[in-house]
Amino acid sequence: MYDGAMEICCTPLHEGAIDEDRARAMAPVLAALADPVRLRIVSILIASSEGSCCGCDLEQPLGLTQPTISHHLKVLREAGLVEGEKQGRWIHYRVVDERLAEISEALTPALVPGAAQLPV
Repeated sequence: MYDGAMEICCTPLHEGAIDEDRARAMAPVLAALADPVRLRIVSILIASSEGSCCGCDLEQPLGLTQPTISHHLKVLREAGLVEGEKQGRWIHYRVVDERLAEISEALTPALVPGAAQLPV
């Protein structure tokens, strides 16, 4: 006799997944990183031996003009991914590690035992 209950063979897909509110909050951050130039900027800043670099130092490795780089840095700042510190007449930028950790945490299923964290 069928009792109407559905047997579940696997863990439901939604368990451990990011909820709608968090997805809405994280989407602009991920959109900022979705641009290849901005992704490269973040990568260059992370790889910097000092943990930061002057915006002018990004021109050569990116092959872009300062106004274009400034635009991309502004987008990254508004997303909370980088922050700048004025040093004399220059601004030195660094990645906000806590923000990258938030991205990793949001994309890592919370309830999956042994789920690997995304590299930061």
